[in-house]
Amino acid sequence: MHVKKYLLKGLHRLQKGPGYSYKELLVWYCNNTNTHGPKRIICEGPKKKALWLLLTLLFACLVCWQWGVFIRTYLGWEVSVALSLGFKTMDFPAVTLCNASPFQYSKVKHLLKDLDELMEAVLERIVAPEPGRANASSTLNLTIWNHTPLVLIDERDLRHPVVLDLLGSNNTNGSASGSPAPGRTCSAQECKVAMRLCSLNGTACAFWNFTSATQAVTEWYVLQATNIFSQVPRQELVAMGYSAQRMILACLFGTEPCSHRNFTAIFYPYYGNCYIFNWGMTEKALPSANPGSEFGLKLVLDIGQEDYVPFLASTAGARLLLHEQRTYPFIREEGIYAMTGTETSIGVLVDKLQRMGEPYSPCTVNGSDVAVQNLYSDYNTTYSIQACLHSCFQDHMIHNCSCGHYLYPLPLGERYCNNQDFPDWAHCYLDLRMSVALRETCISMCKESCNDTQYKMTISMADWPSEASEDWILHVLSQERDQSPNITVSRNGIVKLNIYFQEFNYRTIEESAANNIVWLLSNLGGQFGFWMGGSVLCLIEFGEIIIDFLWITIIRLVAFLRSLRRRRARAPCDSPPPTVAELVEAHTNFGFQPDPASQAEGYPNGQPLPIPGTPPPNYDSLRLQPLDTIESDSEGDAI
Repeated sequence: MHVKKYLLKGLHRLQKGPGYSYKELLVWYCNNTNTHGPKRIICEGPKKKALWLLLTLLFACLVCWQWGVFIRTYLGWEVSVALSLGFKTMDFPAVTLCNASPFQYSKVKHLLKDLDELMEAVLERIVAPEPGRANASSTLNLTIWNHTPLVLIDERDLRHPVVLDLLGSNNTNGSASGSPAPGRTCSAQECKVAMRLCSLNGTACAFWNFTSATQAVTEWYVLQATNIFSQVPRQELVAMGYSAQRMILACLFGTEPCSHRNFTAIFYPYYGNCYIFNWGMTEKALPSANPGSEFGLKLVLDIGQEDYVPFLASTAGARLLLHEQRTYPFIREEGIYAMTGTETSIGVLVDKLQRMGEPYSPCTVNGSDVAVQNLYSDYNTTYSIQACLHSCFQDHMIHNCSCGHYLYPLPLGERYCNNQDFPDWAHCYLDLRMSVALRETCISMCKESCNDTQYKMTISMADWPSEASEDWILHVLSQERDQSPNITVSRNGIVKLNIYFQEFNYRTIEESAANNIVWLLSNLGGQFGFWMGGSVLCLIEFGEIIIDFLWITIIRLVAFLRSLRRRRARAPCDSPPPTVAELVEAHTNFGFQPDPASQAEGYPNGQPLPIPGTPPPNYDSLRLQPLDTIESDSEGDAI
């Protein structure tokens, strides 16, 4: 009922306006529209009518093309960048300090005893490659070595390269094809040093090649040390590192004294114990009153270089990073070194980045919309892309290797990799580390932070202490830390840092939409008005004619369906209808029966004959009926 009601309303509207046919609708639109061009198609002669039709279609195509260009540009979500300077009191950045050596050698020597002996034998073999010197390996603990050995790849014959164990162990000698090569000798200068990593009980092996023996032995030692330290409880690892009391000798922020108690300690696996000043976790961030070195942070550190792990830390110095409050310090990826025996001055410039976010920039506000579990959430820090990338790698490490890497946090219920419990982990780790697909996957899943603060540093260095002041400065520092009249602090172990704002302003780099909705509408309207002389009302008129077009189509479709249903509902006749003569005979002779044979003659396959004659008149039409009833019936018949 409701559908019929709306159809009748649409029919009334078409009767009073455009008409019933598509041609009437088009003529009505051209006569009534405010758009230039269509009127001339109706009013002009045949030649001008064709010309105006061509021009109207051409300009309509130009308008649609320009609209497509502008809409595509708008949907490109381009941004413009604005740079502005701000002047106000700024919060001093958080400063993270670490030692280049993660542990004190005197405290971890017992854990690294077998590994250090192997390392000394490897270095002796590289430096003095005489065959007689290799017999020393018989006194070594080769459990670690047999799991991940260093090998020499003899490529002097490129067609048949030979793999030689660096310590001369018979169980690893052989060619690249697996055949043994007894009696072959090769020096590190003639051959390529590589690390052999195997899985599946040694049936699947890969070689990690290096161009220098120094790189090879360093990476091998770090890998084996990772296996050892991953099995030590975290509390013991913290106790083996450098304490804040021995590392931080002096501290001054502006005119206020500070000490190691003003630093927050965290354990960073690659650098051991690290200490953060002004992290802002438990108290408000400290502001800086003015630019200049006298208003910054001054530190004197003792890195204790004499107690470095010799094969684990080949760099001496302090590692530091400036970062925003409440963010986790990824000092290995973003930090810098401060050299011992120098005063390092760091002038800081602040850049604040403000990205718009989706759909303009693929960034996130707090990481809640990133499909990677943040393993650094236990530190109660804000989201960063480095945290996401590390968490993504650790997730793939656990999924593919069944254990987590020592350098990254662990999800609940997982364990760190080691040779005893996960003998294939090193080979699996190398595959993931070298995988370009994994890096691309993690980069695509992780997003930049929408609001970020970057600290640009200008670094300068000078010798400290000078020769004239070295004696008394070292005496005073020794007395303050160790209460000793003798010098217990070495020039090769102390670092002086001076961190300050270089200028008392900050730069804000802010993104804004290059093309907003106002830009889009003005350009669309401008092109439509320029080529067609139209406006928004003309578009409404065009929309109206589209609706009328749909109404006519629906009405015609309904009428067609009704006629089709009536034809199907008409009962088929078993025999052709009687002729007029037969009807008259039947009217006068009640016993008359038509001859079936004569009716079937000339009509094969039982085809019905057409109804002859003229239909009888409709006498009901002579009756008087109300006007609205007649109109409704006529409308229904039209439908």
